[in-house]
Amino acid sequence: MLREEIGCGRTVEAAIADGAQKLGVDASRIEYEIIEAPKKGFLGFGEAPAKVKVFVEIGPEQTALDYLNGVMDVMGMKNTRASLGRELNSEGGKVIKIEGADAGVLIGRHGETLDALQYLSNLALNAQLDKTGEECPKISVDIEGYRARREETLRNLAKRTADKVKRFKRNIALDPMTPYERRIIHSALQNDSLVMTASVGSDENRKVVIHYVGNQKRSESAQENEN
Repeated sequence: MLREEIGCGRTVEAAIADGAQKLGVDASRIEYEIIEAPKKGFLGFGEAPAKVKVFVEIGPEQTALDYLNGVMDVMGMKNTRASLGRELNSEGGKVIKIEGADAGVLIGRHGETLDALQYLSNLALNAQLDKTGEECPKISVDIEGYRARREETLRNLAKRTADKVKRFKRNIALDPMTPYERRIIHSALQNDSLVMTASVGSDENRKVVIHYVGNQKRSESAQENEN
């Protein structure tokens, strides 16, 4: 489906950026048509902004995008917007980026608020897919590159803790984590033959325990499959 908006700005580039923001997509994804070229004027008189029509082919991910921007509108965060990035996540789905002056407050403690927004936006997407019969991989939601930084932190934590487990030959439990974070821990240590990981506990208290197994051969079934 083709979606279009009118963008305005002091330059054509600024007008394109304005239109892209209104569409909620990255400016590199849109096409445009100049309606009016900017006029400089004299001493502030007669100046007129550029006006362009911008348009983009949108997919079912737009439902999740509209949901997130609607949430931010309700919260009064008019200068913080969600837009579709160009990259794909590990499941082949689109990545939605939230950017703006207040974006950081939507991350929450250890990304809990961000995870909730991602979960709810995927629910909105799935509801739309059920109506249309379309297929679409699960989307990811990120803020200011938080997920990449958090993943690096967790992988370093996993390796440091595994070193302690092997040094002292005793099991160590990490702090409670979200399913997304636990999967990162499992993935980081899946090829370490001296340790194995398992999740214990329930709900928000679920955590990863790193077990020392020495040179014992581990079966794949010992590794938990996080959903």
